[in-house]
Amino acid sequence: MNRRYFENAFTYRALVAILLASLSLAAVAHAQGQKPVFPPAAGAHPPGTKPAASAPGQGKKSASGEEFFIVASIDQAKSQVLLKQPSEVTVLVKVTDKTQYLDESGKAIKLSDLRSGDTVWAVSSGGPEPAAVRIRKGQMTEADLHRYYLDYPEIK
Repeated sequence: MNRRYFENAFTYRALVAILLASLSLAAVAHAQGQKPVFPPAAGAHPPGTKPAASAPGQGKKSASGEEFFIVASIDQAKSQVLLKQPSEVTVLVKVTDKTQYLDESGKAIKLSDLRSGDTVWAVSSGGPEPAAVRIRKGQMTEADLHRYYLDYPEIK
């Protein structure tokens, strides 16, 4: 037998397996009284919950006006920092000579001390081209996670 026959047979078997898995998941959902939706309808939300006004965690600021980000990249030549929210939304902010950089303990640092992957709390000016006012290195605590991104209180 030729090679093409085996490649086509493998592809056919893989597609049949995916189809059967999808049907079995739909049957389980139906048995549990849930209506399966493939793909989820636009604006769909779980039964008994209110639709969200926006994606969770976007635009939520701390009491001091800071938002949590992950540093995606730094372009010192263009004075820009690409920040990524935990929801994968990115924000490009300009940095100026007035931008403050702080470490975890609140001591002054330089832009060159920040690296891609660092977690930061940032305050920026609004508008179409936001400028960073303050960037503070720091982790998100479990309490912060619940406060800004989850709809239920911290379990103690």
